[in-house]
Amino acid sequence: MKTRPGICQRKRRFASREECEAVALGAETRLRTYKCALCGQFHLTSRTKGLRPPRGFG
Repeated sequence: MKTRPGICQRKRRFASREECEAVALGAETRLRTYKCALCGQFHLTSRTKGLRPPRGFG
């Protein structure tokens, strides 16, 4: 997934995948984590088009 600079700047950043996934578990909607190629940190996204389901689902 390619993140545009403007989107990256607006998103919350997490230093570790574990920290990001902990926040995703507490969300009302299904979120997944990804490492951003621009900032090198982790973000959350609700987009799943064309992606395999995360481990533990299905």
